[in-house]
Amino acid sequence: MRFFNRVTLQTPESVELEFTLAGIGNRSLALLIDYLIWGLILFLVLIVWYFFATQLVDLLDTLININDLQLWLISIWILITFFIYVGYFVFFETLWQGQTPGKRFAGIRVIRDDGRTVGLQQATLRALLRPVDDTLFIGAVLIMLTRREKRLGDMAAGTVVIQADRAVAPARFPISEPAQQLAEQLPYLANLPALLPDDFAVIREYLQRRSAMEPKAKSELSRQLASQVKNVIALEELREKVSADVFLEAVYLAYQSNRT
Repeated sequence: MRFFNRVTLQTPESVELEFTLAGIGNRSLALLIDYLIWGLILFLVLIVWYFFATQLVDLLDTLININDLQLWLISIWILITFFIYVGYFVFFETLWQGQTPGKRFAGIRVIRDDGRTVGLQQATLRALLRPVDDTLFIGAVLIMLTRREKRLGDMAAGTVVIQADRAVAPARFPISEPAQQLAEQLPYLANLPALLPDDFAVIREYLQRRSAMEPKAKSELSRQLASQVKNVIALEELREKVSADVFLEAVYLAYQSNRT
């Protein structure tokens, strides 16, 4: 078993990002918390279902065979349990960008193999295969034995579980004066909290490596990144036109200031 196993992923923008894998301990802690919450939800639903089923049996016992009705109620309850089980993980991982309450407590999150946030498809596939992974601890064994610590759900969905907090290294690249001025305005013009740590990491990697890029590739990548970042932070057109590089430098500074 490896501790603090690190993995390098390549984003669709061809930027390489390095992550620390969550590890079996953090994942077990997260799953334990999630199962406690899930059990509490299931218990509350069971109470409501019990009263509903009791009233229904009293109402219909003179009209239909009571044994058939009880079998139907048990079948429906099993379906409800399954949907709550799957729905819990799908709901939170989709809404909380790869985290459930347990994962948030343990400081880990799920991302795609290319570093992007998981969507509904990935979360659903992971949740549907979780019962298989839980059987005879198949998932735990695979996490310990595979290089990227993947259980069956991760393999099928193309996901990996990482530690959520990424260390932010100090800038080792020049920041232009226009970027510093724009960085002071951005918190009032855009939704900076919408920017994820992984998005910020992509910007930082680009700014650090841009000087070694071919001019054409650098221009295309900066334009592509700037366009995506504008959408993420819901930024309208700026009053003054700035280059993509200046904009990305400003976002880098503003995001760092927002975190401190």
